[in-house]
Amino acid sequence: MTFRADEAATNGFERARNYLVSRNFSPKEREQSEKALLDIIEEHGPVVEGYPTWHPLVVNHDDRNPETYPSDRCGYRGLDHTICFAHAFLTCPYVSGEEVVRSVEQLPSHPRATVSADILDVPFYNTGTQPVLVSCEWESLLDTGHMIPKKLALPLMLEKELPVWRWSSRAENWETMRPYMLGAPHGSRSSLFVSQDTALAMKKIYVAMAESGMFGPMKMG
Repeated sequence: MTFRADEAATNGFERARNYLVSRNFSPKEREQSEKALLDIIEEHGPVVEGYPTWHPLVVNHDDRNPETYPSDRCGYRGLDHTICFAHAFLTCPYVSGEEVVRSVEQLPSHPRATVSADILDVPFYNTGTQPVLVSCEWESLLDTGHMIPKKLALPLMLEKELPVWRWSSRAENWETMRPYMLGAPHGSRSSLFVSQDTALAMKKIYVAMAESGMFGPMKMG
């Protein structure tokens, strides 16, 4: 099936709205919640299902167990009821979001982006939660549509993948690695994070590494 970015973004918005804008809210709260959701999407990009493993929001994971979704395995604490956007995620813990904020403040610094957390005074998910927006601010401009430019995506991918040669015994093919490299949702040649041109360049470099034998023999099947 052909990947259609606009359709994927629209489906993601509907999913996020159904999840975050509670039917238990008053009409005024629902209006406030939906407006804030649209503002987040405008600033931080479309709703996504998972990040590339090299994205600053999930990069602090064990390289032998790659992560594409924010969790304690990426250095976060206190997450609950989470929706992801291309360059931010919204989490809605009950009682307090302070633990989330503290965990973000303790993350290692990133060479090309700043990850920060802000408690929002907006109703999301349900009454009694304290929503926290964890956002990734890139030092350089993104491409149109909140896409990560090739000059950033390629070196960040290489930084995560090159060290794997030290312990890997088998090379994965591109089809297996694609969701880890491009994020989700994705198609065969692009995603909501990278354009077709960038994705093709990433594939070319990864395939060259895998075919060099540096990761070991190609895994079959």
